[in-house]
Amino acid sequence: MHRLIATSTILEHELSELRLLVERQTGIVLDCPNSALAAHVADYIEALSLGSSATLLERLRASDQDPTSLPSLLDGLISANTGFFRHPGAFNALARHVVPQLCARKSVDGPSPLRIWSAGCSTGEETYTIAMAVCDALSNIAASNGTSGNGASNGNGNGRSAARNGGIVDSTSATSEGGKCSSFSVHIVGSDLLPQNIEAADRGVYRQSALDGLPPATIRNYFSKISSPSISANGSQNEPEDGAPRLKNSFSAASQAAAANTAHLLVKPRLRSLVTFNCMNLARPGYIGRFDCIFCMDVLPHLSRAQRIALIERLHLYLEPGGYLFLSQTEKLITSNLNFRSETFDGYTFHRKPLAASAAYGR
Repeated sequence: MHRLIATSTILEHELSELRLLVERQTGIVLDCPNSALAAHVADYIEALSLGSSATLLERLRASDQDPTSLPSLLDGLISANTGFFRHPGAFNALARHVVPQLCARKSVDGPSPLRIWSAGCSTGEETYTIAMAVCDALSNIAASNGTSGNGASNGNGNGRSAARNGGIVDSTSATSEGGKCSSFSVHIVGSDLLPQNIEAADRGVYRQSALDGLPPATIRNYFSKISSPSISANGSQNEPEDGAPRLKNSFSAASQAAAANTAHLLVKPRLRSLVTFNCMNLARPGYIGRFDCIFCMDVLPHLSRAQRIALIERLHLYLEPGGYLFLSQTEKLITSNLNFRSETFDGYTFHRKPLAASAAYGR
C-alpha cells in the first residue's frame, strides 16, 4: 500500500522533467513506461528518505554540485547488455587484424603505448575480453616470429610477472611483417557512468556461469577459481554442525548445479594489471588522452540522436590517426562529415581514422 501511495504522488509532468534532465545531463533516453519509472523513482525517494519527488528533482537540477545523485538514480533503469566475448567478430578482428597492424606500425614509428578504451564498459566483461584478445594476439605474434613472448602479453603465465603501475604494463613481443616491436606499454581503460558498475569491474570477480562457453584453456590462463561455500538444497550453507566429515554424494543433482552456478572466478593479476577503470559521463567526458582503439558497443542506442552525433565526433577526436572505432554490427555511423574509412575483416565491419587527410582519397 505504501508503494502505491508513493507512486501516485509522482505527477506526470515531474516524470517528463525527469526524463529531460536525464537526457540533458547524460544523453540517455529513458524508454521505460511511466508506470515503471514512477515505481523506480518512488523506491529511490524512499531509500534516500528524500520525502518527495520535488526534492529529488531539485537535487537532480543541481547535479553539477552533486554528480553522484543522477548515476545512483539510473541504477536499475538502464539495461546493461554485457558478457565475455559478447561480440566475437569484433574481438576476432582486434586480435587477428588490428593488433598486428598497430604493432607493426609502432615498430616502424618507434615504441609507443598501445592504448584502448572500452567506453560504456558496464561491469567490466568487455574490458577484460579486450585484454584477453590483446594478450592472445601478442603471444601469437611472438610465436610467429620465434620470440619468447615473455611479459604481460603472455597469457599462460610462464613469462615474467607484470607489475601493476597505474594500469600500464611494459611488454616485449615481436610484430608480424614489421620487424620487432622492442618494448611498449599496453593500457586499457574501461569507463562507465554508474559507480557500482565500476566497483564490480574493479573487483574482477564473476560467476563461473558468466564464462560458460569459453575454452577451458582461456579460463585457466586468465582466471583463478575462488572457493565458495557449498549450497544445500534449501539454500543454506551445507556445513556439518558436529564437525563430522561431509558424506560423499550428499548433494542432490539440483543442489550441485546450484553450487556450481554460485562458484566465482577472479581475474588473474597479469590480466588485471593491463586495465584501469574510471567513472565517466560520455555526454560530458573528461579528456583521458588519445587511443589506438575505442570500443563503444551497445551504447549509441541508449542516446538521443543529437548525443549520438556528438559522441561519435568526440570519439573521432580521441582516436590516434590510424586508430580504430569498434561498434556493434547493428550500429551505424550517423554523421557523414567525419573522416572514417570502413573496413571489414572476417565478416565484421569496423571504422578506421585515416593516418592523414590524404588517406581519404585512397593514397
